[in-house]
Amino acid sequence: MTDTTIESFQRTTTDEVANQRKTSSFLRDTLRYASQVRQFGLSDWLAYLAWVGVMMGLLGGTSGFLLVGWMHGVSYPVYVWNIPIGVAIFVGAISFDTIGHRTAYKVALERGERLVHHITIFAGITSIVMLGLAYTYPVFLRFPAWSFTILSIFYAVIDECMHWFRYYQGNSDRVEMWSHFFIFLGHLIFILPWVYWYEVGYPGVAETVPYLPHLW
Repeated sequence: MTDTTIESFQRTTTDEVANQRKTSSFLRDTLRYASQVRQFGLSDWLAYLAWVGVMMGLLGGTSGFLLVGWMHGVSYPVYVWNIPIGVAIFVGAISFDTIGHRTAYKVALERGERLVHHITIFAGITSIVMLGLAYTYPVFLRFPAWSFTILSIFYAVIDECMHWFRYYQGNSDRVEMWSHFFIFLGHLIFILPWVYWYEVGYPGVAETVPYLPHLW
C-alpha cells in the first residue's frame, strides 16, 4: 500500500468523520477496521506478527510458568493471576489496534506518534526484563525495574493524549480509541501486580523453578 493511497484514504473533513460516527454502528466500524488487514504488504505483516508474536510469547511464558507451579501444588498470591489476564487483554487490543496503525493512520503516526510508540514499547519490554532479572538481583535492579516501569506508563499516557488529539481532529475512530483503552487497561492489570509481586519477594517462584524443564 503506497503513501498516496493512505493519504487519499485519510482525506476526510472533520464534519464528514463526525457524520460517519453518528450514522455507523460500532459493529460495522469494527468489521471495517478489521477488514483493513487486507491492505497489508509484506513489511506490514512482518511488523504485525513480530509485535503480536512477542506479546503472545509473554502470554505463553507467564501463563505457562504459573500453570506449572499450580499443577505441582504451588500456592501463589491470588493477585498474581492478574498478570496473564492483563497480558491477554493487551494482546487482544494490540491485535486490533495495529491494523489501523499499519493502514489508515500510518501517515498520521509518522508525525510523532510512531516514535512515542517505539519508546513506550522499549520501556515496557525492558521493564519486564528487569523485573524478571530482579528475582536473582533484587536489590541491584530495584531502581532500574521501577524506572522502566514508570517510564512505560508515562509514555503510554503521552501516547493516549496524542491519540485523543488526533481523534478530536477527525483523524481517528472509536475502534482505535477503544483498542487503546484496553491496551492501557491490560498493561496496568499485568504490570502493577507484577511489580508488587517482586516487591514482596516473588512468593511461589522459588517453589516453581525446580519443576521447570531444564534446557541446558
